[in-house]
Amino acid sequence: MIQRRDLLAGLLGTSVASRAAAQATSRTARMLVGFPPGGSIDLVARALVEHIKVPPAAATIVDSRPGAGGRLALDALKAAPPDGLTVGLTPGDQLTLFPSIHRHLSYDPLRDFAPISTVCTFPFALAIGPLVPMEVVTVADFMAWCRTNPKQANFGSPGECTRPHFMRAALARAAGVELTHLPYKGGPAALQDLLAGQVAAMVSVLSNLLPHARSGRLRILAVSAPQRSPLLPGTPTAHEAGYAAFEGEEWFGVLAPTSTPAETINAWNAAIRNALTLESVIAALSSQAFRPAPSTPQELSAMIRSDLERWRRVVNEANFKLTD
Repeated sequence: MIQRRDLLAGLLGTSVASRAAAQATSRTARMLVGFPPGGSIDLVARALVEHIKVPPAAATIVDSRPGAGGRLALDALKAAPPDGLTVGLTPGDQLTLFPSIHRHLSYDPLRDFAPISTVCTFPFALAIGPLVPMEVVTVADFMAWCRTNPKQANFGSPGECTRPHFMRAALARAAGVELTHLPYKGGPAALQDLLAGQVAAMVSVLSNLLPHARSGRLRILAVSAPQRSPLLPGTPTAHEAGYAAFEGEEWFGVLAPTSTPAETINAWNAAIRNALTLESVIAALSSQAFRPAPSTPQELSAMIRSDLERWRRVVNEANFKLTD
């Protein structure tokens, strides 16, 4: 016969176990993003997390940590426990370009993070505006025009130390021309002056330039991707245009804190791969001219190492002085 004391103990134990199970299944994972809500990377993160559930979490949310060009989010990721409940979505430049331009970077891209997967890739494009005569229709034409018009051969970028800044440097070096760098506080300001004829050229992500190219207000001379963009099938790649130094795509990747268990990394990788097959996620990426591009953790690790070496070389050749 069951004693009343034993029955109460059993019921209490069941209640405690039920609460523990409920708490385990109600935990929420966070995807850290180092830029304000509303931007491209925030849009990508929100499209992803809607479909990502990695145990022990029942859902994933976007945790915006804007500041320092995305570095604050990576600092927070570095400090997070390796329990699978915190990951970060970051552009590749914060891992592969920043170590070559910042003297006191607070994280090590190889030591402090565990790669999970790339999410997407996207090209940049070289565009010229009304300051440049209409007969200039190729990259070679533009370089020839720069040589004969050195005072007008300027180049707008979203700011110092950005990828377009160094893509401009690599292109100028390959062509043997001087391209005066005009750094702006963000891409929109540079684009505005390009359209107004105050700046000769700029490099930007394709999605920012396409509406103005289609209206005829600017001309896109080349894209930086290895293949032509389906959005601009008539526009050559940098390699086809004869300037391979301008080639290269940016990517967004997901990372976890270092020491995160391999089974947790693999679970996140599988969830991201699955999300990238869904029509709503593909549509969100396509709206920004981004291409879904999942990878294995090992492939992402190899890409980080390769891009680190590439940007170290480009920055050194540009004789750039490190910033704090």
